[in-house]
Amino acid sequence: MADVEELQHENQSPEKKPRYKGKHDKPKPWDDDPNIDRWKVEKFDPAWNPTGMLEVSSFSTLFPQYREKYLQDSWPTIESALKQYGVACKLNLVEGSMTVSTTRKTRDPYIIVKARDLIKLLSRSVPAPQAIKILEDEVQCDIIKIGSLVRNKERFVKRRQRLVGPNSSTLKAMEILTDCYILVQGSTVAAMGSFKGLKQVRRVVEQGMRNELHPVYQIKDLMMRRELAKDPALATESWDRFLPKFRKSNVQQKKPKSKEKKEYTPFPPPQPPSKVDKQLESGEYFLNENKKSEKKWQEKQEKQTEKTIEKKRMRDASFVPPEEPVQSSNNSNKYEEGKKDLTELTQSLKSKTKELKKQKKTQEKVNAEEYIAVTSGDKSSKKKSKVVRD
Repeated sequence: MADVEELQHENQSPEKKPRYKGKHDKPKPWDDDPNIDRWKVEKFDPAWNPTGMLEVSSFSTLFPQYREKYLQDSWPTIESALKQYGVACKLNLVEGSMTVSTTRKTRDPYIIVKARDLIKLLSRSVPAPQAIKILEDEVQCDIIKIGSLVRNKERFVKRRQRLVGPNSSTLKAMEILTDCYILVQGSTVAAMGSFKGLKQVRRVVEQGMRNELHPVYQIKDLMMRRELAKDPALATESWDRFLPKFRKSNVQQKKPKSKEKKEYTPFPPPQPPSKVDKQLESGEYFLNENKKSEKKWQEKQEKQTEKTIEKKRMRDASFVPPEEPVQSSNNSNKYEEGKKDLTELTQSLKSKTKELKKQKKTQEKVNAEEYIAVTSGDKSSKKKSKVVRD
């Protein structure tokens, strides 16, 4: 009987309805409506909420001291911009904080979240005219914290500079490609734009700070995607074959080959002796604690004496007279040659003086009359008479 009833039940309902997990997960009639654009952000109409807010909600944030003067000057413009949406704001210079809160005139329930983002951007050094744009429905913001991504400070500064680029060219290129306003300040990156652009900015910043991919390569990828998006034929196709692939190449440096080739041994190297093995070899392991302490004290005293001797030697070294420079072999040879020349000169002078003395002695003995030739007797008599007169 039960089998017959089951067969009848199956015949009655041949098409079973699909079951859904949740109570409200059933398909709705407007899910397949082609006229509805689900990505469109509609502008808020105050007529949707005529009664206003039931509860007062507020947000506050602190700002650094160097922003105090700027905020004080630009606060009237911020206050007038928030007043249009029925949001009250307060600047507390004593505590160094900014506060925004809803009022009875507030109609848009999400505007308080936008006001919270506004004071966050102002505290992160975003200019007031740019930060006020966050109150628009199409503009969103994202504050990316990069301080915890890199531990080393020098490396952090280097990678943060990559995001800015030379003469802030990389940052300008990213702003053009993502249609976002980007400001790198301290340990955060503040970005303002659409949801799609903010997602791209976050990916570029995080991968650049983690050293996964350089921002320049990310910009090339974004440029390719922008060009591919213009072609409607590629809207349903995968773009992986067109996009460039940047892979990390770990170039291993070749170690210099040693000249001496080590012989291959199948046995592993001997295990180095442990602290206990060294104590067993020296016999220290079997000593008492008192003897161990005495031994340590003796070693300490020996080291101290060695150090004192070394320091004394260093002190005495300053009083040691410097060694006189030794004449080189060339100078000594020249000196010897000079000596030889002097001896030769003295000998030659001595020999010349001896010769002169001998000549003088010989001149004294010789008579000049013997060498004079007499021609006649008169002349000889005259000369003789002259000689006598003398």
